[in-house]
Order: sequence, then C-alpha cells, then structure tokens
Amino acid sequence: MSISQYIKVIGRGKDGARPLTREQAADMFGQVLDGSVTDLEIGGFCLAMRIKGETETEMGGFLDATYQRLNFIPAGDKPVVVIPSYNGARKLPVLTPLLALLLAREGLPVLVHGTATESSRVYTSKVLEALDLKALTASRKIANGQVAFAPTALLSPGLQRLLDVRRAVGLRNPAHSLVKLMNPCEGESLIVSSYTHPEYAVSMAATFELMQSNALLLRGTEGEPVADPRRMPRMDGFLKGVCSTLQEAQPGSVATLLELPPGTDAESTARYTREVLAGLSPVPEPIAQQVAHLLHLHSQL
Repeated sequence: MSISQYIKVIGRGKDGARPLTREQAADMFGQVLDGSVTDLEIGGFCLAMRIKGETETEMGGFLDATYQRLNFIPAGDKPVVVIPSYNGARKLPVLTPLLALLLAREGLPVLVHGTATESSRVYTSKVLEALDLKALTASRKIANGQVAFAPTALLSPGLQRLLDVRRAVGLRNPAHSLVKLMNPCEGESLIVSSYTHPEYAVSMAATFELMQSNALLLRGTEGEPVADPRRMPRMDGFLKGVCSTLQEAQPGSVATLLELPPGTDAESTARYTREVLAGLSPVPEPIAQQVAHLLHLHSQL
C-alpha cells in the first residue's frame, strides 16, 4: 500500500494543493494509523497537511478511519463528558483536572484522554497522578461521578505514533486537531474542545457540524480545554452539530487578582485543586460558568 498518490494532491504548496474527498482522506489516514506506509511518506503527509491545512471534509475522513480502529470506552448509564488534554501547562497551572472533577461532582461520568507531546510542559496526567487518579490500563465503563484518564496509546497506538512525529519534525500534524474532535466512547458523548488560534475555531466548528457532534468549543487556556480562570472566553455549544453561542467573551484586559498556585508543577496544582473542591478556595468564575454550560448541554442529550 502507498499514500503517494494522495501526497501528490495535497503536497503541491499552499496555492496548488487540492483537498481530498472524505473517502480518500479516510483511506490515507487509515494506512497511516495502520503503520503500513513508510516513515518518509508519513513525514510527507504531515508536512503537506501542515502547509495546506485540513478541510472539515478531510477531517471527517480522518475521524472515519480513526473510529474504524479505535479501542472505544464502553457506554454507561449517561453520556460521557470527554475532555481531550494534550497541551499541558506552560505559564499557567493546568486546571483541566479541576474541570473534570467539578463535573464528576455533579454526577457525570468524565473521560480525560491525552499524552505528553512536548518535554517541557506539565501535563494533566501528572496532576491526576498527584490527585491519586491512576491512568486506565484497559478500556472499561466509567461510572457516574467518576473521572478516568485514558492514555492515547490505549485508545489508539496509531494515533500515539502520529502524535510522536512532532518530537521528530517539530510541527503539529492533523492528529493534534483530531484528538480534540473525536468521541472515543460508544454511544453519545459531550466533547469539551478548545482552540488556540481563531482560524481553528472556524474549522473545528465546521467539523463538529459535519460529524453532528455534541460539544462545547472555547478558546482554551494555553491550548487546554478549560476556561482561562482570569477572563471569561467565548463558548459555543453544539447539539448534533447545531451550533449556538452560550457565552460571549469578556472584553478588556486579563484580571490579575485571582490567587492561583505559585508554580505549574503537578503537586502545587493538585493542592490547589483539592482546596477548590473542599471549598477553601473559590471556583474561578469562568470555570464555574463553563461547568454550568456543560451541565446544560448534557441535560439535553
């Protein structure tokens, strides 16, 4: 098998490249996930897509291929809230575990999935370990009121390999967007997704519409799908792909009065998370509002 015929279509530069059909995208991505193509072809695919950018139709094909190979989390009594966590903490503590635990406290089953994509950041998995929440080693049903963390390699070894390409070439590839859009659970779920640049908000919204997804989309905190604790971001909700604006962005400069952990290390972040859950520190208003919007969306599933 080979994906060279597809690379010829997508690899002709920003102006000369053409988009793939959904079927072509699924075939190409499936071969990449199966590891049936050469490293050189994978590198060509990653660089070509980085220059061209993915259309929602191509991303739909990539998701189709992924779902044919995914190790799904079994369905439970309620739709699972799915929180992809792939960016980690850079300057601010990663509060994705706090969001997950606040939702679980409301009785929802919560799946966090992710992997470390860089060596210099503190990732959600480390904070969850500091909170005594160990990663899953096998796919299983998530109970109501429980948070579970699934390493990407458990869900899809092929996706893990593709994400690891970033360490070799230094650039993101379609897998970095795909993991923020996919539903790794059987049945319905509610995906909490985020973007870092405005153009991704448009493309991700178009993909959610195409895939008829249930989701909350916001500008994340350093790429994490949790509201910036210092300022309210815009939040859009999707129910079976139909979009509605749930929250307008707060104008003005970023607030600096909120007391956050002094560092980004896992232990400090876990300590702060415990304090908030115990009521010793307030839930940052943007995160409290995000939880409220997610509860509202979940109630309509």
